[in-house]
Amino acid sequence: MRGLNPESILPAIDVRSGRVVRLRQGDYARETVYADDPLAVAQGFRDAGAGRLHLVDLDAARKGGYSLRPLLRRISEQTGLSVQTGGGIRGRDDIAKLLDAGASQVVVGSLAVQEPGKVSDWLDQFGGDAITLALDTRPDDEGRWMLPVRGWTADAGVELFDLAARYADAGLRHLLCTDIRRDGMLSGPNLDLYRALSLRVPALSIQASGGLRDAGDVSAALDAGCAAAVLGRALLEGHIDLASLLASSADAEPTPC
Repeated sequence: MRGLNPESILPAIDVRSGRVVRLRQGDYARETVYADDPLAVAQGFRDAGAGRLHLVDLDAARKGGYSLRPLLRRISEQTGLSVQTGGGIRGRDDIAKLLDAGASQVVVGSLAVQEPGKVSDWLDQFGGDAITLALDTRPDDEGRWMLPVRGWTADAGVELFDLAARYADAGLRHLLCTDIRRDGMLSGPNLDLYRALSLRVPALSIQASGGLRDAGDVSAALDAGCAAAVLGRALLEGHIDLASLLASSADAEPTPC
């Protein structure tokens, strides 16, 4: 197993209407509320030993206009966590404002599929470490990993491996990849997908997302070539104890991320 360390684990906080929630397969009608205070949840992750956080503005992801800057600033200042965050990112100023508010990386999703030229320009302006691309994927009838957009309702006609390679050539370093079918389902990560992705674009540090259930799944994702794992429902429902997971790997060799 590749070495686990706090940089390998990204606890996830998805915020909608000010509360910590999770959606199943991205469906806003299938929402579960877990907490009313996202800052307190972030502090709990920090106290358990986390070094990083994945923060998502679900309202902005649907409607545009990132709304969590005050929360982002409080989390950054009060917990010291390295926060990657996104939701509704539409322009260069959005990225600049979030970096100024304390984000370590800004997550760009649908726009990376729809306007790769623009996003490649942002990589050139801000650097490969400032942006994480979130590419949500599912196979078509021919088994090709495609990248739907507009809340996963529209086919953009873009294939995962081709776009990932294009961005790697443009200087991207961090890629968060989610198998849509497994998102929020606790069905296990798609290890074959991550193995293929890490082989096709070895320059990228891949973050596994979707389906991770337990410490074994985290280890398997790292062994499959991922640099980190994003943990949402499994942490919030207690399937994974973050402190125990990190304590068990305190002496492990660091994993690049």
